[in-house]
Amino acid sequence: MGFLLLLVPDFTLIVAGALLRRYGRFPTEFWAGAERLVYYVLFPALLFRALAAAPLAAGDAGSFVAVGVGFTVGGMLLSALARPLLRLDAPTFAACFQCGFRFNTYIALAIASRLGGEAGIALLSLLLGFLVPLVNLAAVGVLAQGRSARIAIEIARNPLVVACAAGLAWRATGLPLPPLANRVLEHLASAALPLGLLAVGAGLRFGGHALPKVAIAWWCGVKLVAMPALALALAAYAELPLPARQIAVMMAAVPTAPSAYILASQMNGRGAPVALLISTGTLLAAATLPLWLAVVS
Repeated sequence: MGFLLLLVPDFTLIVAGALLRRYGRFPTEFWAGAERLVYYVLFPALLFRALAAAPLAAGDAGSFVAVGVGFTVGGMLLSALARPLLRLDAPTFAACFQCGFRFNTYIALAIASRLGGEAGIALLSLLLGFLVPLVNLAAVGVLAQGRSARIAIEIARNPLVVACAAGLAWRATGLPLPPLANRVLEHLASAALPLGLLAVGAGLRFGGHALPKVAIAWWCGVKLVAMPALALALAAYAELPLPARQIAVMMAAVPTAPSAYILASQMNGRGAPVALLISTGTLLAAATLPLWLAVVS
């Protein structure tokens, strides 16, 4: 019950975003602009500040990142099994493949903040620095079908990748953030989580799809059940401390990123089934996330 109450404010904002999108007097362009603001400005500011100020100790960082890479690769392998098992056509599989392992950064950062404050955000930011390039490489690689130049461009211009790399580089210099810059970044970061969660709710879509129910069950099961179970096992094997274990399992258990829909729509035109998987997984995660957090505590 404790973790359920912990997540209520975040999922309330998601519901509020869905209601505002449906009943509010905000045009579609407003939500598109809000999404871009969060993705290109607010979240990068949050990630950079978190990594520049409070990284893990070197030993803990290696084990923590290894666990994150391990459960992510496991999710990729399970997601890839959908092609032979479900016999989906190639374009639909290529679009939906990413839904088995991509993560909603907005929800993950909001929960990390509630679990551990700035220390929790720093832990998650370190993981994001490695997993954001990895999941984008896999997703774009399948969608691009061998167009290596397109893959490299998508990774290099990802604002979350750039922010994480810049934050780690700044921390490596050993210099503190200038007070003015730190204050500006703090203000930007404080707006990232609530606006990001509202944008998640506004992006929920359930219509206009053509995806078998068994495929929906498969990908939601991989993302919300199999991946966090694998993360829990790997974290226990690596003997991660409780805060890192909580962040790892939570990261594995959050639903698929809304950006998966944008990527699929732009690269192969099969955005509708991806939107369905994102929306269904987000609703189911309201029940599964508290359970995983209770198990790992």
